[in-house]
Amino acid sequence: MKTIDVETLTKMFLAGAKNLEAKKEWINELNVFPVPDGDTGTNMTLTIMAAASEVNNLPVRTMETVAKAISSGSLRGARGNSGVILSQLLRGFTKGIRGYETLDVMTFANAFQKAVETAYKAVMKPKEGTILTVARGAADKASELALVEDDLDIFFLGIIEEAETVLQKTPELLPVLKEAGVVDSGGQGLVEVLKGAYDAFLGKEIDYTFEAPKSATPVKISAETEAEIKFGYCTEFIIMLNKEFPTETEHEFKQFLESIGDSIVCVADDDIVKIHVHTNHPGQAIERALTYGSLSRLKIDNMREEHEEKLIKDASRIAAQQAAEKAAEPRKEMGFISVSIGEGIGEIFKGLGVDYLIEGGQTMNPSTEDMLNAIEQVNADHIFILPNNKNIILAANQAQALCKDKDIIVVPTKTVPQGITAMINYIPDMSPKENEERMTEEIHNVKTGQVTYAVRDTHLDDKAIKEGDIMGIGDHSILSVGRDISDVTFSMFRELVDEDSELISIYYGEGVSEEEAETLGGKLGDTYPDCDIEVHFGGQPIYYYVVSVE
Repeated sequence: MKTIDVETLTKMFLAGAKNLEAKKEWINELNVFPVPDGDTGTNMTLTIMAAASEVNNLPVRTMETVAKAISSGSLRGARGNSGVILSQLLRGFTKGIRGYETLDVMTFANAFQKAVETAYKAVMKPKEGTILTVARGAADKASELALVEDDLDIFFLGIIEEAETVLQKTPELLPVLKEAGVVDSGGQGLVEVLKGAYDAFLGKEIDYTFEAPKSATPVKISAETEAEIKFGYCTEFIIMLNKEFPTETEHEFKQFLESIGDSIVCVADDDIVKIHVHTNHPGQAIERALTYGSLSRLKIDNMREEHEEKLIKDASRIAAQQAAEKAAEPRKEMGFISVSIGEGIGEIFKGLGVDYLIEGGQTMNPSTEDMLNAIEQVNADHIFILPNNKNIILAANQAQALCKDKDIIVVPTKTVPQGITAMINYIPDMSPKENEERMTEEIHNVKTGQVTYAVRDTHLDDKAIKEGDIMGIGDHSILSVGRDISDVTFSMFRELVDEDSELISIYYGEGVSEEEAETLGGKLGDTYPDCDIEVHFGGQPIYYYVVSVE
């Protein structure tokens, strides 16, 4: 076979997504740190599933519409660094196939190179020994094979073999992988996508059904209140634009939707616009939308249906109340969004002036679309985003690039304590740029420690670790290992505190009592009398303690 059409390409993409989904837990276990929140496989799966859902719901599949669905779906669904990089690979690849009715080896080779180019540009400091290295190896092999081979079977097989060869070399490029005895998890995920795609190319029987990924920030609805539903139809659709959709037009369309309903989401990206509105007149929303282009993924739910009536009533009341409050408030100059990992930490951020909390962090990285939805909710000209996790920064940056009508400033906080320090150092009288510089500078003075348990045996940072061990993890390495939570935490502080330290902050998680945390704080106060000790309820899962030293 020398060419494939859009039908075959679609099957290959969906099969690649399915194979990644099937292997996600195994990929999670390849995480270098043996912590219970290894999430590379989950993040990559949720990212590609968002794209697969877009493709599955296309009314008409052409190379152009499939390419757009893959690109847009993966960009918005991207979670974690590995998911963002995968979305950029898919984005670059789809740029290389648009405009073609059939694809041959040369088209594929050019698209693979475009994929790698796009992904490398998206990462500020690309690191070799990662998914990027595996992607580049595959792309280079594709270019080499395209010059001598036009049989797609041989071409695809050669690419996969090269990707696996490069993957096995990743421990030589990243010493931390070699010490942990694993290959790069993101690279492994990419190989599984390629293998699944090849299976579909060979005609193997594959289940192509998909469920759309759920948001990392589910709305908790109370069933206690029985207010009347003001707007009865939850209406959702995507507009496939056939003309320009500038910011002015977007604002006009939002104003129209506000005149017929509430709970409005209107997010424009490239050639699509995603719409959600609660209204009594879904037909009016659809008719207006059709003036901008064709519609896909149209869904209208009658929110007065009996079996969920009580739940929806309360949600409607709350949404209407919040919408009224927001409408009454003047637009602020500055707003703040923070990722949070527990009830107590969320309250701390609220107390420091954060407008919108995204529940996520270690155990569930929010997607780019979660970020965009949060941005939509904050009525401010300049919005600071605090990712508070190194694995969420790229998704925040991607949301920043996609947002057109607000100035988004991502402060690259890698931990919750860094996020708290950033908020403490915000000065209202300073300009957004001055605050960005100040907040970014101050977070570098924070040393963070986190205490959790090991989920497998490994050897890392010159420490032998057994499944079930308690680990104290610093910003760059494992600082202490043992069997007792308090002892490991105290040993971790010995590595974090030095003669310049002034403040020790302890945030205890849901697995630790207040008494245990206060006892630890007292012991630290006796050991480090020159430091101020603060103990706070964090409520975070998985991590017994999150601590900082400044």
